[in-house]
Amino acid sequence: MNLPNQRHLLLRMRFQLLGGLTFAILLPALIRMSFDPAVIYSPNMQMTIAAAFIAHTTGYLAHKRIGNFPGVAATGYILPTFALSYGVVFLTIFFFRIDYSRFQAAASFIQSTLWYFGLSLATRRLDPYRLGIIPGGDVDKLESISGVSWHWIRSPDEIVQYASGVVADLRADLSDEWERYIADRALSGTPVYHVKQITESLTGRVEIEHLSENTLGSLNPNQAYLKIKQAIDWMAALFVLVVFSPVFGLVALAIRLESRGPALFRQDRMGYRGAVYTVYKFRTMRLAAPAGDEKEKAITRAGDARITRLGRFLRKSRIDELPQAINILRGEMSWIGPRPEALVLSQWYEAELPFYRYRHIVRPGITGWAQVNQGHVAAVEEVLEKLHYDFYYIKNFSPWLDVLIVFRTVRTMLTGFGAR
Repeated sequence: MNLPNQRHLLLRMRFQLLGGLTFAILLPALIRMSFDPAVIYSPNMQMTIAAAFIAHTTGYLAHKRIGNFPGVAATGYILPTFALSYGVVFLTIFFFRIDYSRFQAAASFIQSTLWYFGLSLATRRLDPYRLGIIPGGDVDKLESISGVSWHWIRSPDEIVQYASGVVADLRADLSDEWERYIADRALSGTPVYHVKQITESLTGRVEIEHLSENTLGSLNPNQAYLKIKQAIDWMAALFVLVVFSPVFGLVALAIRLESRGPALFRQDRMGYRGAVYTVYKFRTMRLAAPAGDEKEKAITRAGDARITRLGRFLRKSRIDELPQAINILRGEMSWIGPRPEALVLSQWYEAELPFYRYRHIVRPGITGWAQVNQGHVAAVEEVLEKLHYDFYYIKNFSPWLDVLIVFRTVRTMLTGFGAR
């Protein structure tokens, strides 16, 4: 079998999913039947197979969607994705006290992860993602994007072998020959991407030039998911406040013992649809602040001397953010969304950066796409880059992107990435 056919087979959804279902569900069932052929007629075995089918298919689809986002090493998300899908399905069965085979469920989960790990290792040996570049317009910056094998197409007579697609600046004034070349590639089934589209897909950032539907696809994010997400946020916030209230009390006591002042920090911030609200966090700084204007006081610098010893731990672990569950219950915030800025900083950024206010079209979040990719920033040029990440989140607003952010947030909490 030659290389193009190998690539075509291993990356085909039908092969991956049917092979996974066979290896992870059918094979364990056949092993059980080799010892007891009548086991397949058992209601708990049939229930387990049906539940495993749902969990496996859901996990596969979620993993494929997450893997489409930029900067994702898909292999690293196989275990958490399938742990989540199998966990939700079998916890639901357990909650309703439905009998199931624990051996079959565990074997299906283990073999699901092994199957997709194996596929990942096999496909990693294939050629990297390859894209052809049609000269003309704003395409020169593409080669600076890593993770892609770029190939310049020098002539309209050239065909790039085994390319995943071609990229062109479709707004540039291209010659008739290049326009015919683009049309021929599209007719042959080769994907043709606009340079802005492929840049967003590979970098996870949306650079706003004009606030228009051509740039963002739609000025309003999915309203149905906004409602669903708010309900999930509210239930999760209530759970955190009830279950972890003793921990909150211990943290508050430790803060009071270490330095004078209240345990909670309050600050006015710009929120959903431009409304001002008061955010609640555990206090991580001493009350005595250095002289300076309000803008300087609102900015936390790297190695800021105001941060207490306990405060550094709370910031690195993100525990200081948890009282914002109160803001989530009040409908002012979400668990995931653009980071809310202090009112004075938000007003400063709005004066300096075009379209900054657009980020308030969704509820601000405790964590978000910009936070897990960039970390904490304050300078205007850094905030502009963060704004590009925020706009990417709004444009691709979906449960799949939120799940990816949750996984990355866990990693961030373990590594302390971006904390100040």
